[in-house]
Amino acid sequence: MTNEKVGLVLEGGGMRGLYTIGVLDWFLDQKITTDYVVGVSAGACHGVSYVSKQRGRSYRVNTNFLNDKRYVSFSNYIKTKSMFGMDFIFDEIPHKLELFDYDAFHASPCEYVTGVTDVSTGQPHYFGKEELDYDSTIIRASSSIPVFSPIVEYKGGKYLDGGTSDPIPVRKAIEDGCDKVIIVLTRERGYVKTPEKFRFVYKRMFKDYPEMIHLLDRRHEIYNETLGYISKLEKEGKALVIAPSSPITISRFEKNLDKLEDIYQMGLDDAKTAVAPLSEIINL
Repeated sequence: MTNEKVGLVLEGGGMRGLYTIGVLDWFLDQKITTDYVVGVSAGACHGVSYVSKQRGRSYRVNTNFLNDKRYVSFSNYIKTKSMFGMDFIFDEIPHKLELFDYDAFHASPCEYVTGVTDVSTGQPHYFGKEELDYDSTIIRASSSIPVFSPIVEYKGGKYLDGGTSDPIPVRKAIEDGCDKVIIVLTRERGYVKTPEKFRFVYKRMFKDYPEMIHLLDRRHEIYNETLGYISKLEKEGKALVIAPSSPITISRFEKNLDKLEDIYQMGLDDAKTAVAPLSEIINL
């Protein structure tokens, strides 16, 4: 490593995150580590396993339980107002079925930050490593997709998906002192986000949270502006972007294992392709 502080920025995207898992597993295979990690939604989920150096854990979590209704199903939504089984994913899996190594996570010198969205203000809010003390509530909040998941309450705040207000939290990494950043996207180069659909649904659902409605109205603008900022960082030599070499067209709730394996393999392959530019960020 150089004396520069290197950060890793992880976008969300539900099951598109299999791409991120592929990239991070390749990093772990190559013993590539960073000084800092910030993630939102699925990116936050996969980032913790990277920091704890549990190679393959995120892949197993996202593939071994596909046919378990407790993982992703409409019946979950009927029972809990969430397509994803949040108690199953953020309690039973890390504590009983696919153990998360909290000790290794906290022993790592790598800083870790999770981004969430404050539903009262419509603004991003960030939590550090200390909030994940045998408790995944913050990761759950960051992964709670508006409309598809209930609001998560934590220490007096009300939170939802961090990717809504800060979809690619690169500015947070720079603000926290990173000199250079590696950014893992789950959308291909050239992707342009369009306005949210079904405004009548979220307008009704968040009638008591007008700032959340305003945020969802301009979510596409925030995303596209962030891509412009990332392009600027690239030109300045401060950022390396690893993005899908082919468009990922699955839904957030994809359950087809073959498709997910293909996306994971793309992540592995694209990470390998990035070896040369990575060497300019990190000593390999």
